[in-house]
Amino acid sequence: MSADLPRTLAVSVLLAASGCRSGETTPPSSPSQDQAPPVLVGPLERAEVERQVPGWISDAEIDGEAAAKLASVPPGAEVTVIFGTWCGDSRREVPRLWKALDVAGPDLPFTLKYVGVDRQKTAPGFDKEGLDLRYVPTVIVVRDGREVGRIVESAPNGIERELLALLDGSKTGLVTGRTDLGPSS
Repeated sequence: MSADLPRTLAVSVLLAASGCRSGETTPPSSPSQDQAPPVLVGPLERAEVERQVPGWISDAEIDGEAAAKLASVPPGAEVTVIFGTWCGDSRREVPRLWKALDVAGPDLPFTLKYVGVDRQKTAPGFDKEGLDLRYVPTVIVVRDGREVGRIVESAPNGIERELLALLDGSKTGLVTGRTDLGPSS
C-alpha cells in the first residue's frame, strides 16, 4: 500500500451500493470502450486505482458545502468502501466520493478503507455473506463497532450528502436509490 494516500481511514463505509450485479460490466459510455478495465481485488489505495483505471478521475459536480462538512463530523467512525473497478455504478460513485474527500481535506475525523471485489463480489479474506453484500458500490459506516448505516449502489442525494448524514447521525440505516432493497432512511 502506498503512503501517498493519507485518506486510508478506518470509516467502515462499504461501497457495495453500485447496483452492479454479477456479470455486469462497465457501461458503453466508459472511456475505454474497446478494453475492459482491470479487475482490482482486495484492499486498495486510491492512487493505485487511479493509476490503473485512469478513467476514474472525476469531473462530477458535488455539493462543496456538504463535502467540506465531512471534515467536522464527530470523530471515530470507520468507513469502508466496497466497489468493483469493472462496475459502472462504482465508476460513477467512487470518484465522486474522492472528489468530496479532496474538498474536505487530508485530516478527516474518520478512517477510510477501500476494498475491491471481483464480479462475484469476492476478495481474499473478505466476508461477503457476513456483510450482506449484494451490490456495489457499498459504503458502510461503523461507530463503536456497530454499523450505523450504509449507502448501496447509488446515493439519492449525492454521495457526499448521504455520507455526511450517516457520519453526523442525521440518518441511519439503508440509503439507496434502489427500490428492491427497502425504503431509504
